[in-house]
Amino acid sequence: MPAYRDDRSAEIGAALGTLPSGSAVSAVATSLLDLFTGGSLEPGTRLPPERQLAATLGVGRSAVREALAALEILGIVEVRAGAGTFLRGSTSELLPQSLSWGMLIGQRSTEDLVELRGALEIYAARLAAERMSPQSVARLGAHLDRMRSSRADIPAFVEADQRFHQELADATGNATLVDLLRIIRSLLRVWVDRAVHEPEQIDLAIAEHVAVHDAIVAGNGDAAASAMAVHMVTAGRRLLADASTAESAAG
Repeated sequence: MPAYRDDRSAEIGAALGTLPSGSAVSAVATSLLDLFTGGSLEPGTRLPPERQLAATLGVGRSAVREALAALEILGIVEVRAGAGTFLRGSTSELLPQSLSWGMLIGQRSTEDLVELRGALEIYAARLAAERMSPQSVARLGAHLDRMRSSRADIPAFVEADQRFHQELADATGNATLVDLLRIIRSLLRVWVDRAVHEPEQIDLAIAEHVAVHDAIVAGNGDAAASAMAVHMVTAGRRLLADASTAESAAG
């Protein structure tokens, strides 16, 4: 990480304009992103406190907090406990410009993300089958073993599942694909963490990962893509069902 710059709260406050009354979190995030990607601020710049940003933008502190949380997920800012929020510099900062901020909220947005994730995971599985090193294949098998041994520990199971998919993405050697999948998984994290509940769901997920793993070991890109497609259908259905239930409860 670059060294943090001097506090430029006054300059940042002057660059931000007041938003229309009742602006959504997406509008706050867009306003902040426009400033951050405008070239006037360098990585490491400390941002004004939430209270000051809220007053400058004319919105509630909760809207600023949620917008900053979204920007942190996407790798644009870093929130450090006791120190503040700082502008980051990374390859992922170019990607959010192609994402609609409306994707952060709502059932339709979740459906779009699930669909996009499925396509990217299928492509990643195909590439991984062709490019994966023996060391990476061994790690993939270790993640699968961890999934099997964590049937009774949902958080550990989810973590092993995510590491399995990350191993596939890393094996593609495509940095942009890796970044896109990381962002999408981050946006879906709240639902992914809840999507597997019952023993039969866990067993099915393991079986689907075994199919992907075996195709990867065989170096069969077509079989790996097909196995991942099956997994994405069932995983997507579980995730969307959970998201729909939560949205109905909130309503």
